Amino acid sequence: MSKLEDILQQEVTQEISALHADAESRAKSILDAAMQRAEALKAARQKALEAEAAAAIRRAESAGELVLNQARISARGQAVDQVKAEVLKALQNLSTQPTFGDTLRKLADEALKGIGKAESVVVNPAHATLIEPWAKANGLKLGTDPKVNYGVKLVAEGGRSQVQNTLTDRLERAWDSLSAKAAKAIWG
Repeated sequence: MSKLEDILQQEVTQEISALHADAESRAKSILDAAMQRAEALKAARQKALEAEAAAAIRRAESAGELVLNQARISARGQAVDQVKAEVLKALQNLSTQPTFGDTLRKLADEALKGIGKAESVVVNPAHATLIEPWAKANGLKLGTDPKVNYGVKLVAEGGRSQVQNTLTDRLERAWDSLSAKAAKAIWG
């Protein structure tokens, strides 16, 4: 029986070896497939991360450009505001010049043409003495109003209408065009 035992043991050992070899082959095959999937997944994830990083860089660059453009616009707005402040300061200085009376009379003449028959002329109290001779020459009452700056307001007979002609009003009406020219002169 020992021979039979040896033969059976040899067959069992061969069977176990074959099963072991087959299991090892399957395990290697499964491991290789898993490694390939892991590498593919890793490569896909790496590409996705690179794409996300590139998109984040583009967004950061766009945000930076936006902030820079906003700063430029703000600086331009501040410069234009400064130009306007300087113009208003120049108007204020103009009103202290000896020739400002002539300017007021020209503004009053223009307003008189626009209103027709006037009964009074109104100016800033600081300018009343400059326009008084013109008011008398045109037979108009002279009034003062601190809200009328650098110009005149004529009131029609009966007080139903009025025409205001001031340098500040003219500046406001022309400011869009003037500020565009100022910006072009500053920044080209």
